[in-house]
Amino acid sequence: MLSYVLKNRSIAFRLSVKGCVSALLTVLAVALPQIAHIVGGASAGAVWMPMYAPVLLAGCILGWRWGLAVGVLSPVASFGFTTIALGSAMPIAARLPYMILELAVFGVVSGLFSKKIMKNALYAFAAVITAQVCGRLVYVIYSIIAGNAFSAITASVQTGLVGIYLQAVIVPVAVIILAKMLLKDKSEANE
Repeated sequence: MLSYVLKNRSIAFRLSVKGCVSALLTVLAVALPQIAHIVGGASAGAVWMPMYAPVLLAGCILGWRWGLAVGVLSPVASFGFTTIALGSAMPIAARLPYMILELAVFGVVSGLFSKKIMKNALYAFAAVITAQVCGRLVYVIYSIIAGNAFSAITASVQTGLVGIYLQAVIVPVAVIILAKMLLKDKSEANE
């Protein structure tokens, strides 16, 4: 979606803007879980899954490559920051590979819809829901391969349903609002 707005700009400018937006979304993906844990306690991250929303947003507005980058960098940056600054890693090291894989899928799948979203912002709903289903499936498959008990896998998936449901509404609405703002600015610039 952002590519459409920037298409008449130089490659360096486009990369700079997309890089800045990606960095901001990565910072948001690191900050939101910290806020959730402060407000809702230790289990808030597993319930609300706050890191996932910025990754979905990145895919929808920046495309699959940038969505992948934000999806991979977010848990890694969060782990590094919380380990160094807070002395307590979030996510914990054992959970890090799960989150990297799942968030990478979230970013890629939602990003595959970015061109359709540019033409019709309502595709953001399909992008987010499809990304969530694919990401959760990858999480389950990786958990099974890693030898986790099926009861633990289903409990984890069920715990995150509240966050998944909320994000299935909030992220597409945010994308639709951004699309209207960006396309309005683009049309005013062309006049």
